[in-house]
Amino acid sequence: MEHDVITMAHGAGGQLSHALMEEVVLPALGNTLLNVLHDGAVLPLTGRTAFTTDSYVVQPHFFPGGSIGRLAVCGTVNDLSMTGAAPAYLSLAVILEEGFPIAALRRIVADIAAAAEEAGVSIVTGDTKVVPRGCGDGIYINTAGVGTMLAGADIAPTNITAGMDIIVSGTLGDHAATVMAARHGLTLPPEIQSDCAPLCHLTAEMIVAAGDGIAVLRDPTRGGAAASLNELAGAAGVGVLLDEEQIPVRPAVQGVCEMLGFDPLTLANEGKLLAFVRPDVTARVLDVMHENPYGREACVIGHTTADAPGTVGLRTALGGIRVVDLPLGELVPRIC
Repeated sequence: MEHDVITMAHGAGGQLSHALMEEVVLPALGNTLLNVLHDGAVLPLTGRTAFTTDSYVVQPHFFPGGSIGRLAVCGTVNDLSMTGAAPAYLSLAVILEEGFPIAALRRIVADIAAAAEEAGVSIVTGDTKVVPRGCGDGIYINTAGVGTMLAGADIAPTNITAGMDIIVSGTLGDHAATVMAARHGLTLPPEIQSDCAPLCHLTAEMIVAAGDGIAVLRDPTRGGAAASLNELAGAAGVGVLLDEEQIPVRPAVQGVCEMLGFDPLTLANEGKLLAFVRPDVTARVLDVMHENPYGREACVIGHTTADAPGTVGLRTALGGIRVVDLPLGELVPRIC
């Protein structure tokens, strides 16, 4: 391109706007639906359709294991997946700040393309806006997604009953710990990186294996597992009892938490899920999850009870039980 950084003219709808689309966006994301460049896309959907939208403002824009671009795809794909849908199409809206490097934008668009290909979704429509220098923090991204509901899926908090097993797909807190370290210049072991990943293939395999034996799926993003479990316990009117010794946390992440005063249960994840399942399908679900690269560390971390409805308890290694409350306020700013 003629320019190395974003200018206000890139958002004015003229020649530079077209150049941004033709030279940066379409080479990476182009497909038969997007290439029409109309005001919207006409989608060949049939049956029940799921729809979601989310915005991404994470700092820094690049971090070990991901970027704001990969996050923007995975976050929306996962929101659809947690409803029991197969994601199919995404929109992409980008707000750029004047002076943002074109090279960084190319990297972000490449990450978007790679994540979309991995998830099996297409970017079919979008928008670009440019704001004056100092008004946009470099780049903000919004993605909306649609998908079709999978046969056999019946995912809702109201399906949760007492006596269900609670499964987590892997280690908790990796994403938030990685972003915190990158933001503050801390050094983590190389195996600690964001877990940012599209979970749509994993959830589809779980639903095929267990159908309505899966009551609900939830990705524990902001507020971590603590927030998700409290929300689900409250919505279903059941108690949740976790086993501290079964909750998977990497030692380095646990170290970051101890150093900075965080609880891994409250840290955000961008490539993990929680599943509430009937005990008779637990083994089947775990077998399927262990065959998927994003579920190999899946394990049961607790169960639901008829006691203390709406409350999450944690049985500690010493045998006592402490209450796991909803996180208060802003624990870790801008992790997504």
